[in-house]
Amino acid sequence: MSTAEMEQLTSGASNRIIPILKTLRASLIFVYTLLISLILFILPRRPRRLSPSTVAPLTQTPPSKFSKRIMEDEDTARRRALAENLDMGFETRDGCRCRWSTFLFSGVRGNALFCRSWVPFSAELKGILIIIHGLNEHSGRYAHFARQLTSSNFGVYAMDWIGHGGSDGLHGYVPSLDHVVADTGAFLEKLKTENPGIPCFLFGHSTGGSVVLKAASYPQVEGMLEGIVLTSPALRVKPAHPIVGAVAPIFSLVAPKFQFKGANKRGIPVSRDPEALLAKYSDPLVYTGPIRVRTGHEILRISSYLMRNFRSVTVPFLVLHGTADKVTDPLASKDLYNEAASELKNIKLYDGFLHDLLFEPEREEIAQDIIAWMEKRLGAGLGNVGNIW
Repeated sequence: MSTAEMEQLTSGASNRIIPILKTLRASLIFVYTLLISLILFILPRRPRRLSPSTVAPLTQTPPSKFSKRIMEDEDTARRRALAENLDMGFETRDGCRCRWSTFLFSGVRGNALFCRSWVPFSAELKGILIIIHGLNEHSGRYAHFARQLTSSNFGVYAMDWIGHGGSDGLHGYVPSLDHVVADTGAFLEKLKTENPGIPCFLFGHSTGGSVVLKAASYPQVEGMLEGIVLTSPALRVKPAHPIVGAVAPIFSLVAPKFQFKGANKRGIPVSRDPEALLAKYSDPLVYTGPIRVRTGHEILRISSYLMRNFRSVTVPFLVLHGTADKVTDPLASKDLYNEAASELKNIKLYDGFLHDLLFEPEREEIAQDIIAWMEKRLGAGLGNVGNIW
């Protein structure tokens, strides 16, 4: 694959948001026009007499809205069928084949969320790792990671966000990351109930890392966890200009599903493995369209919240980041490590690695670092809490 081709195969939080923010700054006139239109719309108007022929259509559902809902439902059904048909089976390193399954979980707002599980046949589980994927991807991409985990006698569960993978919702659209946070906590609670006495960990990548960190900030969630693992978390995502930060909340309310056509044309490579890039962006379950306004605003919002609350983090955690990551900021991960109040915390920075750490050429070594940390957490502890690997 040529360098030019690789440049096209990119995604992530900040490299999608920055073009949005620049476009938003140039779209202020459009926003003001919409606001004026809304004001005129709500002003009192003189009632007019309607004939019987004009009254009936007003009680009917607008065809355009109805057809959009049908198209959304059809797309969800198509994605769910694709997700269910993926073969997630494999043999562990000792030759045993794990049990894997798919199922639907009802989120806190009643959405059907597509989930996967991988559990080794033999031996007692050391623990359970729950995977929360990153923006625009899906749980099925982590089968190779699940293979290593089950080989070490960890059970693995993964959940597709709303609007992602085989879950309900418009593809790539996230109405609220707080809903994803709540779904994560509810999913963890379900698994703890079904697997009493088995230690649980949460894993989150990129924006999924932000979701996991915020979920673990709630005492009831932290109390169910042995720790969390974050890879390339989206912790410092800022608007290109202060005025954009002020306008973004309004714009996300006025036109939440609006897509910025230029937001995904060029960007930053997320892996040094050309085959991994090609596999990601040829995957029909990976959303590669332009980001929507509300989704971008939600990433800004959760990032801002987390940056203000690093000192209140008390959950045991491991954060991993590549020093060459241009999608999310490795320095923000260092700030999290330095400022968090957690008694048990570790950080590892991989020199020259990019954003999708578990899809880098050294993916097996990175996965083994995660497994080793969890095993130490379940054993005698981590020793020197201030250790930077």
